[in-house]
Amino acid sequence: MNRTFLRPDDVRDLVAEQFGADRRPAALDRLTGGSKKGVYQLRLDDATSVILYVWAAGENYWPASPASEDDPFADASGADLFAAAHAALTAADVRVPRLLALDPGGRHFGAAIALVEDAGATTLEALMEGDPAAAARPLAALGEALRRMHASPGPSYGKLAHLADGRARPSRPAEDVVLNRALAQLAAVAARDARMGEAHDRIAAHVRRLREAVAPRERYVLVHGELGPDHVLVTPAGEPVLIDFEGLTYFDAEWEHAWLRMRFEDAYPALRPIALDPHRLELYRYAQVLSLIEGPLRIAGTDFPGRRWMLELAEWNIAKALAVL
Repeated sequence: MNRTFLRPDDVRDLVAEQFGADRRPAALDRLTGGSKKGVYQLRLDDATSVILYVWAAGENYWPASPASEDDPFADASGADLFAAAHAALTAADVRVPRLLALDPGGRHFGAAIALVEDAGATTLEALMEGDPAAAARPLAALGEALRRMHASPGPSYGKLAHLADGRARPSRPAEDVVLNRALAQLAAVAARDARMGEAHDRIAAHVRRLREAVAPRERYVLVHGELGPDHVLVTPAGEPVLIDFEGLTYFDAEWEHAWLRMRFEDAYPALRPIALDPHRLELYRYAQVLSLIEGPLRIAGTDFPGRRWMLELAEWNIAKALAVL
């Protein structure tokens, strides 16, 4: 795909509309890491800056993959998902970048866009690696934010925007969504990697055993879905600011904590996690391992600039998937 990204001249009308005719774009830098939407730092001629999100086909590196209608983790990208998630997190008193403007109609660049506060470039991940003492305060505050999210119940599982407009129609237990998703991803991976192909039946049996150990439950809360320290910005005042939250959904808290355990590693206890169902947690943990093989292998087949990193991530999780056997 021949991708063309935005340049400063492309945003002149947007800047004039949002900030006044006397303001001009001084620079427009596409930030690295975005794979589903374009994320740009827009610097203005008065030395201020904002962040521009652009949801356009040319900004999305992910090829489509089959998914059931009630899968709350499929296709987590779009201005409608962003708006619903931003509103829900704000209502739960969870710090997110302040929303300055939202245009889902494509008046600019033929794409849905949002302008948000520039909360800075310091991530919690960078602090944890370079200055663990400075990371202590935002880690504790993030734990408090997570407890507020996980005390915000929903009527069913599903993305907030989809529940609001009737698109989410859950017809099976949440753990069966995870089971079927994991088995589908396993089948896709087995077709790409000989080791996973050879182990397919044993892995599938392991996933089914994990599912059988999970007791029925219907208690759904706000879940970010992919919350790692790279998805948390830290302001100069030490506030953690959640980003990349279009995948926000009502689901089991164990899904969140399986991811948090993996991404925060030794720092995870600093989040002061809530009590969890260990069987549900283990099913979700292993399902996420399979997802972190299938997704990286799928995007590695595109022109995504981080292809090598994705292949290394898949390899790391192939080892984890096979280790239980």
